[in-house]
Amino acid sequence: MSDHSNAHSHGTMNQLMTGFAMAVVLTLVPFALVMSGVEMDRTLLIGIIMGLGGVQVIVHLVYFLHVNSKVEQGWTLTATIFAVVILGIVLAGSLWVMHNMNANMLPMDHGELMGGEGIGLSPEVDHSNMPGMDHSTTGN
Repeated sequence: MSDHSNAHSHGTMNQLMTGFAMAVVLTLVPFALVMSGVEMDRTLLIGIIMGLGGVQVIVHLVYFLHVNSKVEQGWTLTATIFAVVILGIVLAGSLWVMHNMNANMLPMDHGELMGGEGIGLSPEVDHSNMPGMDHSTTGN
């Protein structure tokens, strides 16, 4: 009967806490950059967020999934290459989707919505002859 705890190391509590701390920092830094409204180029900000996300994937692979360079783990190189390919697909796909959504969104006039004119009814259009709208002043 093989002893699972001796066959593969699952890391010590210190290693797990180091990985957890790194994952928390790699989550909080992009969150703080976005929420604080840092004045920087939007492309640079997106690059920083995507880069820190990629580093966080590597941290998860090393500290929690224990992907390392030990020879007895034959699938380590294959798993690492697969993870890098998936990471590239996710990052490129996310940027592509965000770019297309930004390019295809209708522009919104924030002044009209905040001015209290009513949503959807612009003041320069005469709505009195629209079907289904009774504008009579009699109470029938």
